[in-house]
Amino acid sequence: MDYKQTINNLVEFIKNEVESRGFKRVVVGISGGLDSAVVASLCKLALPNDTHGILMPSKTSSKIHLNDAKLLCDTLDIKSSIYSLELLQESFCKTLNKNITGIEMGNLCARLRMSILYNYAYSNEAIVIGTSNKSEIMLGYGTIYGDLAYAINPIGDIYKTDIFKLAKFLNIPKSIIDKKPSADFYEGQSDEEELGFSYAMIDEILKQLEQGIDIKTLESKTNKEALKFVCARIKSMEFKRQMPTIAKIN
Repeated sequence: MDYKQTINNLVEFIKNEVESRGFKRVVVGISGGLDSAVVASLCKLALPNDTHGILMPSKTSSKIHLNDAKLLCDTLDIKSSIYSLELLQESFCKTLNKNITGIEMGNLCARLRMSILYNYAYSNEAIVIGTSNKSEIMLGYGTIYGDLAYAINPIGDIYKTDIFKLAKFLNIPKSIIDKKPSADFYEGQSDEEELGFSYAMIDEILKQLEQGIDIKTLESKTNKEALKFVCARIKSMEFKRQMPTIAKIN
Protein backbone atom coordinates (compact mmCIF):
# COMPACT_ATOMS: atom_id res chain seq x y z
CA MET A 1 0.00 0.00 0.00
CA ASP A 2 1.18 3.47 -0.91
CA TYR A 3 0.30 5.15 2.38
CA LYS A 4 0.92 8.71 1.21
CA GLN A 5 -1.37 8.23 -1.79
CA THR A 6 -3.93 6.44 0.37
CA ILE A 7 -4.05 9.41 2.74
CA ASN A 8 -4.54 11.79 -0.19
CA ASN A 9 -7.33 9.60 -1.57
CA LEU A 10 -9.10 9.39 1.77
CA VAL A 11 -8.89 13.13 2.33
CA GLU A 12 -10.49 13.69 -1.09
CA PHE A 13 -13.09 11.02 -0.27
CA ILE A 14 -14.14 12.88 2.87
CA LYS A 15 -14.26 16.24 1.07
CA ASN A 16 -16.30 14.88 -1.82
CA GLU A 17 -18.72 12.83 0.26
CA VAL A 18 -19.44 15.67 2.67
CA GLU A 19 -19.97 18.15 -0.16
CA SER A 20 -22.14 15.79 -2.21
CA ARG A 21 -24.49 15.46 0.76
CA GLY A 22 -24.80 19.21 1.06
CA PHE A 23 -22.85 19.55 4.32
CA LYS A 24 -19.75 21.44 5.39
CA ARG A 25 -18.99 19.95 8.81
CA VAL A 26 -18.15 16.55 10.27
CA VAL A 27 -18.23 15.08 13.75
CA VAL A 28 -16.25 12.08 14.95
CA GLY A 29 -16.23 10.21 18.23
CA ILE A 30 -12.69 10.17 19.63
CA SER A 31 -12.00 7.31 22.01
CA GLY A 32 -8.26 7.67 22.53
CA GLY A 33 -7.75 4.60 20.33
CA LEU A 34 -5.95 4.23 17.03
CA ASP A 35 -8.88 4.05 14.61
CA SER A 36 -10.63 7.22 15.76
CA ALA A 37 -7.25 8.98 15.91
CA VAL A 38 -6.57 8.16 12.25
CA VAL A 39 -10.08 9.19 11.20
CA ALA A 40 -9.89 12.47 13.15
CA SER A 41 -6.54 13.21 11.53
CA LEU A 42 -7.95 12.57 8.05
CA CYS A 43 -10.95 14.77 8.79
CA LYS A 44 -8.66 17.56 9.99
CA LEU A 45 -6.74 17.38 6.72
CA ALA A 46 -9.95 17.39 4.70
CA LEU A 47 -11.86 20.02 6.68
CA PRO A 48 -9.38 21.94 8.87
CA ASN A 49 -11.92 24.31 10.41
CA ASP A 50 -15.02 22.13 10.29
CA THR A 51 -14.04 18.99 12.18
CA HIS A 52 -15.42 18.46 15.68
CA GLY A 53 -14.37 15.65 18.01
CA ILE A 54 -16.53 14.33 20.82
CA LEU A 55 -15.05 12.41 23.76
CA MET A 56 -17.55 10.18 25.58
CA PRO A 57 -16.03 8.32 28.53
CA SER A 58 -18.22 5.71 30.17
CA LYS A 59 -18.56 4.94 33.86
CA THR A 60 -15.75 2.39 33.61
CA SER A 61 -13.58 3.95 30.90
CA SER A 62 -9.85 4.05 31.40
CA LYS A 63 -8.43 7.51 32.16
CA ILE A 64 -5.53 6.60 29.89
CA HIS A 65 -7.86 6.53 26.87
CA LEU A 66 -9.49 9.82 27.83
CA ASN A 67 -6.09 11.48 28.28
CA ASP A 68 -4.93 10.16 24.91
CA ALA A 69 -8.14 11.47 23.30
CA LYS A 70 -7.46 14.91 24.78
CA LEU A 71 -3.85 14.73 23.60
CA LEU A 72 -4.98 13.92 20.08
CA CYS A 73 -7.38 16.89 19.96
CA ASP A 74 -4.61 19.17 21.21
CA THR A 75 -2.10 17.73 18.74
CA LEU A 76 -4.46 18.09 15.78
CA ASP A 77 -5.83 21.39 17.05
CA ILE A 78 -9.44 20.38 16.51
CA LYS A 79 -12.45 21.63 18.44
CA SER A 80 -13.83 19.08 20.87
CA SER A 81 -16.44 18.41 23.54
CA ILE A 82 -16.52 15.92 26.43
CA TYR A 83 -19.75 14.22 27.50
CA SER A 84 -19.71 11.61 30.26
CA LEU A 85 -22.03 8.63 29.79
CA GLU A 86 -22.25 7.89 33.52
CA LEU A 87 -25.66 9.49 34.22
CA LEU A 88 -27.13 7.99 31.05
CA GLN A 89 -25.87 4.53 32.02
CA GLU A 90 -27.28 4.83 35.52
CA SER A 91 -30.64 6.10 34.24
CA PHE A 92 -30.89 3.22 31.77
CA CYS A 93 -30.23 0.63 34.46
CA LYS A 94 -32.70 2.35 36.78
CA THR A 95 -35.38 2.40 34.08
CA LEU A 96 -34.98 -1.34 33.41
CA ASN A 97 -34.52 -2.08 37.11
CA LYS A 98 -31.49 -4.25 36.39
CA ASN A 99 -27.72 -4.02 36.64
CA ILE A 100 -26.12 -4.20 33.20
CA THR A 101 -22.47 -5.23 32.89
CA GLY A 102 -19.96 -6.64 30.43
CA ILE A 103 -20.76 -6.78 26.73
CA GLU A 104 -24.37 -5.76 27.37
CA MET A 105 -23.15 -2.52 28.93
CA GLY A 106 -20.57 -2.13 26.19
CA ASN A 107 -23.29 -2.31 23.54
CA LEU A 108 -25.36 0.23 25.46
CA CYS A 109 -22.41 2.64 25.65
CA ALA A 110 -21.75 2.25 21.93
CA ARG A 111 -25.37 3.19 21.17
CA LEU A 112 -25.37 6.06 23.65
CA ARG A 113 -22.25 7.44 22.01
CA MET A 114 -23.82 7.27 18.58
CA SER A 115 -26.95 9.02 19.89
CA ILE A 116 -24.78 11.87 21.14
CA LEU A 117 -22.91 12.06 17.83
CA TYR A 118 -26.11 12.16 15.78
CA ASN A 119 -27.65 14.72 18.11
CA TYR A 120 -24.62 16.94 17.58
CA ALA A 121 -24.74 16.31 13.84
CA TYR A 122 -28.39 17.39 13.66
CA SER A 123 -27.86 20.51 15.76
CA ASN A 124 -24.77 21.59 13.83
CA GLU A 125 -25.59 20.49 10.28
CA ALA A 126 -22.75 17.99 10.32
CA ILE A 127 -22.40 14.35 9.31
CA VAL A 128 -21.13 11.49 11.46
CA ILE A 129 -17.89 9.86 10.38
CA GLY A 130 -17.34 6.17 11.09
CA THR A 131 -14.23 4.73 12.71
CA SER A 132 -14.59 0.95 12.16
CA ASN A 133 -11.72 -0.70 10.27
CA LYS A 134 -12.06 -3.56 7.79
CA SER A 135 -10.95 -6.26 10.25
CA GLU A 136 -13.67 -5.25 12.70
CA ILE A 137 -16.31 -5.06 9.98
CA MET A 138 -15.41 -8.49 8.57
CA LEU A 139 -15.46 -10.05 12.04
CA GLY A 140 -18.64 -8.26 13.07
CA TYR A 141 -16.68 -6.83 15.98
CA GLY A 142 -18.93 -3.87 16.56
CA THR A 143 -22.37 -2.81 17.75
CA ILE A 144 -25.31 -2.43 15.39
CA TYR A 145 -26.64 1.15 15.64
CA GLY A 146 -23.62 1.86 17.80
CA ASP A 147 -20.12 2.16 16.36
CA LEU A 148 -21.35 0.51 13.15
CA ALA A 149 -23.68 3.46 12.48
CA TYR A 150 -22.34 6.41 10.48
CA ALA A 151 -22.83 8.43 7.31
CA ILE A 152 -19.44 7.67 5.75
CA ASN A 153 -16.38 5.66 6.78
CA PRO A 154 -12.93 6.48 5.41
CA ILE A 155 -11.16 3.45 6.94
CA GLY A 156 -13.73 0.69 6.44
CA ASP A 157 -11.67 -0.91 3.67
CA ILE A 158 -8.37 -0.85 5.61
CA TYR A 159 -7.26 -3.75 7.79
CA LYS A 160 -6.26 -3.07 11.38
CA THR A 161 -2.59 -3.92 10.82
CA ASP A 162 -2.47 -1.38 7.98
CA ILE A 163 -4.13 1.23 10.21
CA PHE A 164 -1.04 1.06 12.44
CA LYS A 165 1.19 1.85 9.47
CA LEU A 166 -1.12 4.61 8.25
CA ALA A 167 -1.04 6.18 11.72
CA LYS A 168 2.73 6.59 11.55
CA PHE A 169 2.44 8.54 8.28
CA LEU A 170 -0.14 10.76 9.96
CA ASN A 171 2.13 11.39 12.96
CA ILE A 172 -0.42 10.09 15.46
CA PRO A 173 0.94 10.38 19.03
CA LYS A 174 3.16 7.41 19.91
CA SER A 175 1.20 6.71 23.10
CA ILE A 176 -1.85 5.92 20.94
CA ILE A 177 0.02 3.82 18.37
CA ASP A 178 1.80 1.74 21.02
CA LYS A 179 -1.32 1.06 23.08
CA LYS A 180 -3.16 -2.28 22.91
CA PRO A 181 -6.31 -2.01 20.74
CA SER A 182 -9.35 -1.68 23.00
CA ALA A 183 -13.06 -0.93 22.67
CA ASP A 184 -12.75 0.48 26.21
CA PHE A 185 -15.83 -1.42 27.42
CA TYR A 186 -14.14 -1.58 30.79
CA GLU A 187 -10.77 -0.62 32.21
CA GLY A 188 -8.05 -2.96 30.99
CA GLN A 189 -10.18 -4.46 28.20
CA SER A 190 -8.19 -5.68 25.18
CA ASP A 191 -9.63 -6.46 21.73
CA GLU A 192 -7.06 -9.14 20.96
CA GLU A 193 -7.51 -10.88 24.30
CA GLU A 194 -11.27 -10.82 23.79
CA LEU A 195 -11.00 -12.16 20.23
CA GLY A 196 -8.43 -14.74 21.27
CA PHE A 197 -5.94 -13.99 18.49
CA SER A 198 -3.71 -11.10 17.45
CA TYR A 199 -4.79 -8.74 14.68
CA ALA A 200 -1.62 -9.70 12.82
CA MET A 201 -2.76 -13.33 12.67
CA ILE A 202 -6.40 -12.44 11.97
CA ASP A 203 -5.52 -10.00 9.18
CA GLU A 204 -3.19 -12.50 7.53
CA ILE A 205 -6.12 -14.91 7.27
CA LEU A 206 -8.64 -12.26 6.20
CA LYS A 207 -6.36 -11.00 3.42
CA GLN A 208 -5.79 -14.50 2.06
CA LEU A 209 -9.52 -15.26 2.16
CA GLU A 210 -10.13 -12.02 0.27
CA GLN A 211 -7.62 -13.15 -2.36
CA GLY A 212 -9.72 -16.28 -2.88
CA ILE A 213 -7.29 -18.80 -1.36
CA ASP A 214 -9.31 -21.88 -0.43
CA ILE A 215 -9.69 -23.14 3.12
CA LYS A 216 -7.76 -26.38 2.58
CA THR A 217 -4.74 -24.49 1.30
CA LEU A 218 -4.93 -22.09 4.24
CA GLU A 219 -5.11 -24.97 6.71
CA SER A 220 -1.63 -26.04 5.69
CA LYS A 221 -0.07 -22.60 6.07
CA THR A 222 -1.74 -20.88 9.01
CA ASN A 223 -2.98 -21.44 12.56
CA LYS A 224 -5.91 -23.87 12.23
CA GLU A 225 -7.70 -22.62 15.34
CA ALA A 226 -7.42 -19.02 14.19
CA LEU A 227 -8.64 -19.96 10.72
CA LYS A 228 -11.61 -21.82 12.19
CA PHE A 229 -12.44 -18.84 14.41
CA VAL A 230 -12.22 -16.29 11.57
CA CYS A 231 -14.33 -18.33 9.16
CA ALA A 232 -16.98 -19.02 11.79
CA ARG A 233 -17.05 -15.39 12.86
CA ILE A 234 -17.41 -14.07 9.30
CA LYS A 235 -20.35 -16.41 8.73
CA SER A 236 -22.13 -15.82 12.03
CA MET A 237 -21.74 -12.03 11.86
CA GLU A 238 -22.82 -11.64 8.25
CA PHE A 239 -26.07 -10.02 9.43
CA LYS A 240 -24.12 -7.05 10.78
CA ARG A 241 -22.87 -6.24 7.29
CA GLN A 242 -26.34 -6.18 5.77
CA MET A 243 -28.96 -3.46 5.56
CA PRO A 244 -32.27 -4.28 7.32
CA THR A 245 -34.44 -6.55 5.18
CA ILE A 246 -37.58 -4.85 3.86
CA ALA A 247 -40.53 -7.03 2.85
CA LYS A 248 -41.55 -6.74 -0.81
CA ILE A 249 -45.30 -6.61 -1.44
CA ASN A 250 -45.23 -6.59 -5.25
